Amino acid sequence: MWVDEKGINFMKRVINFNAGPAALPMEVLRKAQEEMLDWQSTGMSVMEVSHRSSEYEAMHNESQELFRKLAGMGPEWKILFMTGGASTQFFMVPMNYLFGKRKATYVVTGHWSKAAKREAQHFGSVDVISTENKDGSFTRIPKQEELKIDSSSTYVHMTSNNTIYGSQWQYWPELEGVPLVCDMSSDIFSRPFPVDKLALIYAGAQKNLGPSGVTVVAIREDFLDIAREGSKLPTMLSYRTFSENNSLYNTPPCFSIYILNLMLKWLLYRIGGLQKMQEINEEKARILYEAIDLSDNFYRGPVEKGSRSQMNVVFRLKTPEMEDTFIEKARSAGIVGVRGHRSTGGIRFSIYNANLVDNVRKAAEFMEEFQRINR
Repeated sequence: MWVDEKGINFMKRVINFNAGPAALPMEVLRKAQEEMLDWQSTGMSVMEVSHRSSEYEAMHNESQELFRKLAGMGPEWKILFMTGGASTQFFMVPMNYLFGKRKATYVVTGHWSKAAKREAQHFGSVDVISTENKDGSFTRIPKQEELKIDSSSTYVHMTSNNTIYGSQWQYWPELEGVPLVCDMSSDIFSRPFPVDKLALIYAGAQKNLGPSGVTVVAIREDFLDIAREGSKLPTMLSYRTFSENNSLYNTPPCFSIYILNLMLKWLLYRIGGLQKMQEINEEKARILYEAIDLSDNFYRGPVEKGSRSQMNVVFRLKTPEMEDTFIEKARSAGIVGVRGHRSTGGIRFSIYNANLVDNVRKAAEFMEEFQRINR
C-alpha cells in the first residue's frame, strides 16, 4: 500500500490493458472514492439513494445531456440507460424493428457483428455482407463499393470496432437513406462520429464509458417512431418503455450511471471533447503499431493497415509458447490484460480512452526490450 498526497490509500497500480471491464481514469476513481459514503451531502452512497429521489433524478438527466453534448446530438435523440450489455441489444434491435415483411442488412466484420446477425435471423429476413476469411478470421473492413445494400432494408447494422480481431471502420458508409444502426461498444466517444448518418447506436459501458452494468442506447426520434408497438412486446424489451419512462420504469443501474456521469465530465472538461480524445488515441495507436511494424516481423499484426483499430492492437509472436512468456514477463513488469481473446490467442493491447499515452510508451518499450532478449 502507499499513501498519496491527499492521504488516500491505494494499492500499487498496474498498467491495465484489459479489454473490458477496462481501465478508468484515476480522477474518476478518486472522485467515486471520495463520494462513496456521502454522495451530494445525502448521508448515503449513490448505491443507497432512491432512484426516485430528486438528487438521483438530477444526475440521471444530467448524464443524458452530457452524452448529447459530447456526441453533438440534439433533443430529437432519446438517450436510454439499459442493462444486459450489447449482447442484449443484439436481439432487442431486431425484436423492435424486424416484424411483418421487414428485412435488415448486417455487415459482419468480426465475432460480435456475427453474433448480432445470428440473433437478428430469429426475427426476420437478413441480408449479410461479410469479410470473414476462409479460416474463420476477420482481418479487414469492407470497402464502400462492397456494400451492396437493398434500399428496402429497414436498417443496416454495423459494429464500428472489433475488439477480438483488432479492426475498426475508418470511414462511415454511405447507405442512400437506409437507417444505420451501430454497435459502438468498444470505441464509443474515442473519436467524433457523424450523428446525421446514424439512427440508433448502442454501447456497453465497460470499455470507454465506465464499469459494466449500464448499456447506453441512443435512438433518433423518427426511428423510434417506426419501432414495434410496446403492447406487442414484453414490457422491458421495448425501446418505447424506456423512452416514455426516461429509463426509470424500474430501478436503473444507479452506480454504473453515476460513474458514467463522471466519465462524461472527464471527457468533456478534462480531455476537452471528442476531437482532442481522437488525437490522443491516434498517438497511442501510432506508438504501438510502430513497434510492430519496425520489429522485422518479430511481432506480426494480422489486420490490414487500412483497417487497424485504434482501440485494440492485436499481434502474434512466433509460437504460442513465446506469447505465454511475453504475457508472463509483461505481468512482472506491471503490465496486465494483454492476453488475446480465448478464441484467437495472441496478444492484445486494449488502449481505450482512460489509458495514458505514457502507459502506452512503457508498453512499447517493454516490447522492444522483449524483442531484443528473445530475437
